[in-house]
Amino acid sequence: MAAIIEVKNLIKKYGTFTAVNNISFSVEEGEIFGILGPNGAGKTTTLEMIEGLKKPTSGTITLDGKDVVRETDAVKALIGVQLQASTFFENLNLVELIDVFASMYNRQVDAMALLGEVELTDKAKAYAKELSGGQRQRLSIAVGLVNDPKVIFLDEPTTGLDPQARRHLWDLVETIKAKGKTVVITTHYMDEAEVLCDRVAIMDSGKIIALSTPQLLIEQLLKSGFTKPVVQQQANLEDVFLTMTGHALRD
Repeated sequence: MAAIIEVKNLIKKYGTFTAVNNISFSVEEGEIFGILGPNGAGKTTTLEMIEGLKKPTSGTITLDGKDVVRETDAVKALIGVQLQASTFFENLNLVELIDVFASMYNRQVDAMALLGEVELTDKAKAYAKELSGGQRQRLSIAVGLVNDPKVIFLDEPTTGLDPQARRHLWDLVETIKAKGKTVVITTHYMDEAEVLCDRVAIMDSGKIIALSTPQLLIEQLLKSGFTKPVVQQQANLEDVFLTMTGHALRD
């Protein structure tokens, strides 16, 4: 498949501190690409440079053939970004919020249809401040989709969610991919990355230290002689929880 994002020799410095240290990678069109790493690894800074929110110290980034630094406005028209809840206007309901963000792209959208895609139709007349954590995350994704982007960026979208909300958000991400969009996601949950991501880049101290499919990275670790001290079971406590309480959202 063709690459929709190309990052080459990307560096970001803040004074003497190097947040992103000469990284190169590509993201293929239509894949879910994960960027993983501990706090301070450079994940969010990398995302912000690809999104055109921060200017690189050096290196190049192209998205759908456009230079992110020189053609920032054109790139922003092609991407969707998961917004934080604090971004939403408190005195507008969800339909009004969708319409406001669509107007920023000079677009008209079917707000109810978009809310239906993220399972928020029943909250159409509610305000963002009245939503649960999972509902807010789904609203932020809906807003990120108003311009029908080619690439959507999700920065730790399931942090703080209960198991039902987390699994439903996984389904939403898979649905977005099935519509032909490219998803770039950061997460601290390795099980999430293993389930969702076609490929992952693992960052540490501003560098990419591994890049492959989750399965191949696991196989390489096992071939190196790695073993766990405790035999893993076929189910975990989250599976018990979901089996006993159900998969339905508790909004």
